[in-house]
Amino acid sequence: MKRFLVVVPPLAGHINPTIGMAHALLERGHEVAWAGVPDVIRLLVGPQARVFACAAPLLGESGQRPPEMRGAAALQFLWEQFLCPLARTMVPGVQAAVDEFAPDVLVVDQQALAGALVAERAGLPWVTSATTSAELTDPLAEMPKVAAWLHELLADLRRCFGDPYADGDLRFSPYLTLAFTTEALVGPVRQRDGPIRFVGPSLGSRPDADDFPWSWLDGKRPVVLVTLGTSNADAAPRFLGECVRALLSHPNRQAVIVDPGGSLGRVAEHMLVRRFAPQLRLLAHVDAVVCHAGHNTVCETLSCGLPLVVAPIRDDQPIVAKQVVDAGAGIRLRFSRATAAQIGAAVEAVLAEPKYRQAARRVEESFRAAGGAIAAAGHLEELVSRTTVPVALQRRTS
Repeated sequence: MKRFLVVVPPLAGHINPTIGMAHALLERGHEVAWAGVPDVIRLLVGPQARVFACAAPLLGESGQRPPEMRGAAALQFLWEQFLCPLARTMVPGVQAAVDEFAPDVLVVDQQALAGALVAERAGLPWVTSATTSAELTDPLAEMPKVAAWLHELLADLRRCFGDPYADGDLRFSPYLTLAFTTEALVGPVRQRDGPIRFVGPSLGSRPDADDFPWSWLDGKRPVVLVTLGTSNADAAPRFLGECVRALLSHPNRQAVIVDPGGSLGRVAEHMLVRRFAPQLRLLAHVDAVVCHAGHNTVCETLSCGLPLVVAPIRDDQPIVAKQVVDAGAGIRLRFSRATAAQIGAAVEAVLAEPKYRQAARRVEESFRAAGGAIAAAGHLEELVSRTTVPVALQRRTS
């Protein structure tokens, strides 16, 4: 029996992929604990989760990014106003968790850098949890000045909290990176210091509210799910309104529209608007998905062999959207400019043209072959059984 400490940011999209992996480890007789924001973790994992509390800053001084912020400005805001402060504020909690729980391995989300810093300083093995595929493709390769700026941010964190003699990328463990996707979707990836294992989505059970009106789905008409995730309510109203107008003239299909911000008013009888929806369960009843190209939503959709219409907003979403299009599994629209006519035409295309569903099923098959949560747990067990120092660390100490 071994102990695994999962270090996560207070972001549902980064916690959900680790839940199935944690369940698989528990079923094999291991102990699993979490380090992060307790309320967020227990809401997603369940009240039984063992959680070591870590502090977390708000996203920026106002608590959120301006909805119109995009590109390099959004990246700078994310790192300077959230990810670096998050690392600094989480370090004491992660250190306390390591001291009390005495884990054999830390499983560290790429955006919860405190886990990597504490593990480095303590000389403990740690594994990167890559819950989005964006970093795997080296998105800053053609922007050397931005890459140098980010490198210095990470180096400063390491000087303050980690091993000052280490020089690897804190976002990629020299021991192991678990990528919750496959190359069938991502395409070629850059080689890192440590091994990368593509395990596909880790789709464990999640606690869902039991108030979804399942009887509303008549089982006779195609169903379209429209969702922009839980953290994009500020940017959602215009696009969701265009989706409603696009679907209004198609009573021959049903549409479930997720509207966390409550921006939509009354809609036609063949549309159902919900502030939240049990996405994993709902996808079994869906024929196509319109979304923001969030990594979890994309992978969960493709796990069901369903085609997509993607309208990326910011962060990793444009990269994931390109992967969807390159894989042939969907159509990309411009989030800020997509009209009802364009959305309607894209939805009609992915529903009517077999090539999109066929491509989605090819990705689905690759996900299934990768092994998901069980494979992730197996790679972690294999790591614990090894006693050799990673080659990257040998180079640093020689």
